[in-house]
Amino acid sequence: MDHETCMTRKPWDLAFTADPAEVAGLRRVMRLHLGLWGLHDLTDDAELCVSELVSNVITHVGPGTPATLAVSMNEVRLRIEVHDPDPRALPTLLDAGGESEGGRGMALVDALAVRWGVLPDGDRKITWCELPTRLTSPNGHVDCPGVERAEALLEFRCAGSVPGRPPGRNRPSPRRRCPEEESVISIITDFLLWLGTHGCDVDQALDRAQSDYEARSHAVVGSPRSGS
Repeated sequence: MDHETCMTRKPWDLAFTADPAEVAGLRRVMRLHLGLWGLHDLTDDAELCVSELVSNVITHVGPGTPATLAVSMNEVRLRIEVHDPDPRALPTLLDAGGESEGGRGMALVDALAVRWGVLPDGDRKITWCELPTRLTSPNGHVDCPGVERAEALLEFRCAGSVPGRPPGRNRPSPRRRCPEEESVISIITDFLLWLGTHGCDVDQALDRAQSDYEARSHAVVGSPRSGS
């Protein structure tokens, strides 16, 4: 089993009009994509960066400006870009604790991101930032003990070491994003059957597991920020 290529996180972009009414929709799109990428713990920081980068265009270029949000992985960092058609209006970085309102947004981005910058690109510019993740590789999984234990169990199962399940029975499903999804579901089902046969409340166990999952996936785990 190749643990380093469990998920393909393909770059995506979305054209929009720089307007305050558009910000909430862009935040929702970002949250949705990060959920599909298994990066739930980055949603708050990523949404805030999107809001500030878009607000920067509204403030310094003008409302109604045609712009583009582009999101990709740069190694194990999440890269967020906002493209706009004015290469002259550059973002300003001021002290987020100061009295001036201007520039506070980029100060917030500076505090959250491992790095950020502005790239002139002909008749447009790209304002970008990169957020740290806990990924082990660009297409790998988040590095945490629970995921490691699940990987070990899944490898044990797929190797045909679990009695009662002949190897090779897990057939590919065209809709799944990770080729081991059916095996994972099968393992969960086996555990639920085990709980039921031992007199445990399966619904209660599922509720507890869901709560535990949400707490772990949204926990902010400290990760040293680096400019490299």
